Amino acid sequence: MEDFTPSSLKSVIHSRRANIYYLEHCRVLVNGGRVEYLTEDDKRSLYWNIPIANTTTILLGTGTSLTQAAMRELTKAGVIVGFCGGGGTPLFAGTEPPIEAAWLLPQSEYRPTEYLQGWIRLWLDEEQRLNAAKLLQQKRLALIQKTWSGNRILKDNNFLPDLASLESAINLSLQNLQAINSNSNLLIEEARLTKHLFRLASNAVSYGEFTRQKRGSGTDPANRFLDHGNYLAYGLAATATWVLGIPHGLSILHGKTRRGGLVFDVADIVKDAVILPQAFISAKRGDEGQEFRQSCIDLLTRTEALDTMIETIKEIAFHSARDSK
Repeated sequence: MEDFTPSSLKSVIHSRRANIYYLEHCRVLVNGGRVEYLTEDDKRSLYWNIPIANTTTILLGTGTSLTQAAMRELTKAGVIVGFCGGGGTPLFAGTEPPIEAAWLLPQSEYRPTEYLQGWIRLWLDEEQRLNAAKLLQQKRLALIQKTWSGNRILKDNNFLPDLASLESAINLSLQNLQAINSNSNLLIEEARLTKHLFRLASNAVSYGEFTRQKRGSGTDPANRFLDHGNYLAYGLAATATWVLGIPHGLSILHGKTRRGGLVFDVADIVKDAVILPQAFISAKRGDEGQEFRQSCIDLLTRTEALDTMIETIKEIAFHSARDSK
């Protein structure tokens, strides 16, 4: 059998990749030409393959290490690596310094430039930047309505929101977007709707009283799962912006003084649509962290979350390029 290297495999385009990995208590290395993670079980060494050609993001949790050879092959395959605490949160350096520092981004001089050029045009113009943020929020609202009202996986897991109330809330938010004239007001509107969505989701699974708590301080399962799942969305957002060659510092809504603000912007497209309902479903039925994580990954894949992020960024960048002509 001929030897092969991971970099010789035909890579799957990022918008069609299926896997996000969270690993803990293991070593990531190259073994027999493949990137694998090594675990110890009753004095045995167990090797598990990582299909890097079909992987977007790897989160390395407690007790992990990564060899130089493995990082080299992950970089060649365009896999983004992030270091995090136990259970997937928090990303180390995810708050101070900025979230961007938590990701090891592959370096490639062959990534596209047209999206970055279009993005810079809008980013330098305050009005265009606000319009771009509004468009991003519109995409967020459209995905919430589509996923909450029509996703079979959510229905099969007894996630039954009040669709009339959901439609009313989304329509009101769309109307409010038209009148908003500043980023601060847009952030207020985003928070207002999310608070309403928490209530709808809690009622949808009969979870009971719920209060969103600051990251890391939540004691109930829904808060913990929300924190955990959001970091999966951040991983996809970091992947989407990297694929299109746009630096994380060029945010249009969140964190103007933080280098990683664009990751938060893009993650917003899918967080409330996918992560939020799954967090309440898993909290209600008593899932463990691994079960919740796998459910999120499956739902993110089936809803084509990464593809939606990439297409939204491209639409915003191209819209800017057309406006400049």
